[in-house]
Amino acid sequence: MVRLGVVGLGKMGLSHYAMINAHPDVKVEAICDSTGYVLDVLSKYTGVRTYTDFDVMLRDIELDAIIIATPSRSHGRMVEAALNENLHVFCEKPFCLDIAEGEKLARIATEKTLVNQVGYHNRFVGAFQEVKRLLDAEAIGTVTHVLAEAYGPVVLKPKGSTWRTQRTEGGGCLYDYAAHPINLVNWFLGAPQNVGGSVLNKIFSRDTEDEVFSTLYYDDGKSAQISVNWSDESYRKMTTKVTLWGTRGRIYADRQECQVYIRDDLAVPAGYQRGWNVRYTTDLTEAVWFYLRGEEYSAQLDYFVRCIEARANDNVNSFEEAVMTDRVMAMMIADAERRPPVTSGIAPRQAPGKKFGLLFGGRKAVS
Repeated sequence: MVRLGVVGLGKMGLSHYAMINAHPDVKVEAICDSTGYVLDVLSKYTGVRTYTDFDVMLRDIELDAIIIATPSRSHGRMVEAALNENLHVFCEKPFCLDIAEGEKLARIATEKTLVNQVGYHNRFVGAFQEVKRLLDAEAIGTVTHVLAEAYGPVVLKPKGSTWRTQRTEGGGCLYDYAAHPINLVNWFLGAPQNVGGSVLNKIFSRDTEDEVFSTLYYDDGKSAQISVNWSDESYRKMTTKVTLWGTRGRIYADRQECQVYIRDDLAVPAGYQRGWNVRYTTDLTEAVWFYLRGEEYSAQLDYFVRCIEARANDNVNSFEEAVMTDRVMAMMIADAERRPPVTSGIAPRQAPGKKFGLLFGGRKAVS
């Protein structure tokens, strides 16, 4: 039985607590948050031990592992403290807002052979897992280009800041939204060599960007475009999707399905045929012990538990994998900051009717 603590009881923390508390091989020993009301309710109805001080909880309770779901700025200190107590750590994304800090934590976890995982849940979506399997099987030949997108209705009007919309606290649209498609592209193609044309644009937010665009470049000629906007109310909730073009076909995938076009009969995977194929996430996803928000969230926590039981610290969503995503985002920030808006230097065209007479309603307008 894995003895586990949960730190941070916001939206994701409460979700993680509900799921992991139902896991047959886990006992939640303690929870920690700064909000007394939430702790009082959970203590009353679940009996779990509650803390408002993270360090006191680590000192008081014998734990094997911990889930950290606090605002991004606090991840580094808490993760390091947990690793120093030899705890296996699941940390919500984004991992660290400072790359050097993330690299240090990845080294510590590796040196101590502790299981380490970051909550990029899309790697546990059946359709995206199928994309990875098809790419490894070279079903569409050599990939030449990827379009990775994420849209949703988070910031739809000017309003006061929250920790998510402050660069120093949560990282804004880049770290909160764009991190997901970037992480998927890294999984599919590996780390890019450089980025270009990065745009971090404000729409409603005062302190951070609301839309993100960039192109990732690879030494072998591949490229990937990132297109993200969290001020898009045409989407009811966050939607992440990828399209991949290859020399022998194309793949499109979102959370619901995986559409595959295969041009020829070379390396056609079992269950597929030449031409169009559609696989639905219901067919691609294994059942989970507890369903909340989406089976991928339960699946990633179960994977964390299984890695602990097997002492397997080469996690598919390891700290090092998350640092790779953090590096790409840092590259995009640097790229955007060194590319200030540039005007063409060409004088705007004069409005019709100012120099040459034009007919309006049968009458000639003369300047």
